[in-house]
Amino acid sequence: MPVVIVCGLHTDARRATVRRLLTAVPGSVALHHDLSTATRGTVVRTVRDATGTLSTGEAPLVNDCACCALREDLVPELERLADGGLTRLAVVELWDSVEPRAMAEVVAAHGERLVVSSVLTAVDPALLLPYLGNGDDLADAGLAAAASDQRTVADTWARQLEYAPVLALADSPLADDEDRALLAQLHPTARRVRIDGEGASLGELAAAALAGFDIEAAAARQHPACALLPQDADECGVGTYVWHRARPFHPERLYQALEELTCAAARSRGRFWLADRPDTLLAWDAAGGALCVESAGPWLAALPDAAWETVPPSRRAAASLDWHPAHGDRCQHLVFTSPGLDREGIERLLESCLLTDTEYAAGHAAWKRLPPAFDSLLEV
Repeated sequence: MPVVIVCGLHTDARRATVRRLLTAVPGSVALHHDLSTATRGTVVRTVRDATGTLSTGEAPLVNDCACCALREDLVPELERLADGGLTRLAVVELWDSVEPRAMAEVVAAHGERLVVSSVLTAVDPALLLPYLGNGDDLADAGLAAAASDQRTVADTWARQLEYAPVLALADSPLADDEDRALLAQLHPTARRVRIDGEGASLGELAAAALAGFDIEAAAARQHPACALLPQDADECGVGTYVWHRARPFHPERLYQALEELTCAAARSRGRFWLADRPDTLLAWDAAGGALCVESAGPWLAALPDAAWETVPPSRRAAASLDWHPAHGDRCQHLVFTSPGLDREGIERLLESCLLTDTEYAAGHAAWKRLPPAFDSLLEV
């Protein structure tokens, strides 16, 4: 049974997308788990079709986690629909802050009976920048999926937007050319389908929902080592600046510049390396004025040759594109996207954080003696 996952913090746009899908695909059924009831110890499940509600039920929390309850309850419900043999398409409408990747992988793990046919993120273009700039914790917004949920509105929205190969666009009279340019630059490879207003097509929406979905390719697109990052662009006052260098960062100077760099764009992401950590690929992920820096494992150049056979082809291909005679695949590849982007200012700041000629010439042994400024961020 094909399963399409529809997600997004833009609640009205998401609900409209699901309604249109139920109309567009005869025999389709939608499942939705309401996590707002978690304070009562359960999540509420609703199953409906184009005519209305078919059934409701409750699932208890798992380890005090509403999202865990959703994962535990979702697959049995989908399998029940598959066994009935009457459902042409199951539409999984995720609750506001639930991210699609985990749910797509849960469904895909049951591939003998269920297949993920697509992932759609519903977007109101007029709300794109306000949500991307919202650094509030999900807990403060009443959208946390668990007591331990420390995500923000901005970083959750960014991952929802960038994971899906299809964006379902609401017709918003408040959206302007800047909003549309920002959307195009944040996710340039996405297929965009209108769900209402001029140009909307039920046939196009149905085709997008049944187009097929590659779980492994979707995961690779989000891995910092081989992510398909946006290209340089400048349109309608929105800019995307791609900064690519081979020389390592001075850890202390970069650490001192983090706040300014984080606030320099609505969204920035990529991979980088520090002189004192030459073997560690570091991921950069910033939105809403908050930055997450994480280790994404070793650079391929730091691995023994025999280990390369265990690395996915997409990772080896990405490494070959960045290969440097001295550093291998170690590189700085950061991308900044925002209205009113100050390209020159960002470039100057980043360049000032690289090793100077003298520091670079001192060699690896000297680099490793530099102040370990990132220990606190990386929880060493």
